[in-house]
Amino acid sequence: MKTQAVLGIDAGTTAVKSVVLSTTGTVLGSARAELSVQRATHTYAEQDMIDVWESVCRTAIAALNQAASAEVIAVSVTGQGDGAWLVDANGRPTGPALLWLDGRASDRVDKWQLDGRADSVRRITGSALFPGALQVLLEEIETTEPEKIEASAHHLNCKDWIRFRLTGDIATDPTEASRTYLDVGTGNYSGDLIKELGHERFQRLLPPIKPSTDIAGTVTAEAAAATGLPVGLPVVTGMVDTPLGGIGLGTAKPGQAYAIMGTTSFVGAIHDHRIAAYHQPVITLSFDGKGKVLECFAPMNGTPNLDWARTVLGLADLDWDDIEALAHTALPGAGGVIYLPYTSTSGERAPFVAPAASASWMNLSVSTTVAEMIRAVYEGLAQSLCECMDELGIGSSSVVRLSGGGARSDTICQVLADVSGRAIERSDDAELGARGCAALALVATGTVESIDVAMNVLSMPVRRFEPDDDLYKFYSTQATTFRQVRDALRPQWPGLRQLRADSHRQVTAPAPSI
Repeated sequence: MKTQAVLGIDAGTTAVKSVVLSTTGTVLGSARAELSVQRATHTYAEQDMIDVWESVCRTAIAALNQAASAEVIAVSVTGQGDGAWLVDANGRPTGPALLWLDGRASDRVDKWQLDGRADSVRRITGSALFPGALQVLLEEIETTEPEKIEASAHHLNCKDWIRFRLTGDIATDPTEASRTYLDVGTGNYSGDLIKELGHERFQRLLPPIKPSTDIAGTVTAEAAAATGLPVGLPVVTGMVDTPLGGIGLGTAKPGQAYAIMGTTSFVGAIHDHRIAAYHQPVITLSFDGKGKVLECFAPMNGTPNLDWARTVLGLADLDWDDIEALAHTALPGAGGVIYLPYTSTSGERAPFVAPAASASWMNLSVSTTVAEMIRAVYEGLAQSLCECMDELGIGSSSVVRLSGGGARSDTICQVLADVSGRAIERSDDAELGARGCAALALVATGTVESIDVAMNVLSMPVRRFEPDDDLYKFYSTQATTFRQVRDALRPQWPGLRQLRADSHRQVTAPAPSI
């Protein structure tokens, strides 16, 4: 008898991964393909939608070949969220996808914050506006590329685009719709919000909403030929990657919390209903379309801070073990150096919204060492996540599960525990996205009766990092200074961003002739 399995497809910002996972949680096959992000200017971030699909095809074939003896019973897809993925009436892209980290609409966000439209978005969707949100991107595209809007018939998020290519089905799920025009209280698109934004002309682009655990369609003959999947195989509606990661971690029950440290960061808590204060730049995702929500913060800035610091500090020839050993030669507190981890060109969106936010080391002197500067980066990232935990009301006695590329670092896990005062549990499972996909597929196919049961069936062991009480007290003092320094600098960020833009526009004058 063949082992039953699920194909989970996880399309992130920088890579696509296809994983064949047995219905009991064993990885049977896995393949990965890198994706590129095109940056025509320092604020643009685009992706070729056809390249994403072709990467899915290549990785699916490779993973299925490794698991040739398995019987795949369903496909489940997840992917990066937000941005604008537009297709015409025939499902052809009308241009490259604008990604969640695209910063071209930063000025528009500032205007919406002044005219009240940002408040409308937050009040109804439960989420703060940021430059990579669909609502502002549609206006931006309409202004700069009106022909693209005119040619477009549907907006499909990343995972919805992939599922469309697999099935021909135009749809999304509550978690993705939450980031557009959804009223998280009703689970439906809000006509009031669309009217308040003056976006009636864009309503035609919004896909129907289906439950995340529904079978949205089946694999077409064309998709079967491209991927190696059998014709007629069920394909699950799916979820965006952040809440799905929580399911993969085993945290989808009310009161549970988890965090992700990757290209961006993430902190979330599950609630039976929306409870966070309206003034906070919180993201609220409708978890089931019936009132249950994931309230979260998704800072724009994560491990790229470490990659950048590694380069500019001249440490590119060192591997990460050596860099972490170097960081540990500096005392906790990094010699008083404060690092603000806001390296994204589109600023920051959590736990505050500042499109012009920028990174900086503070309190440097001639006695500051490279070890202190690199340790400060670890501590700054931890302070950013800790602030999100505090704002979400995640108690100091809570256990927070951590995933993402940064979670593979013992240093990140321990520093985060010490800074936040919370126990951190890390799963060493590299396939959390696929595990979350599998959980949805098990429910969709009737293999198990609920996501809770699926999480138990697919669960993996975790490693726990306990906080040091003395260091937590020290870092609590550092946190006060971190936030005060950051808030003092915030009014200067727009001017600093303008200096950067002016510098990029400078043309070197020719040398005078003699």
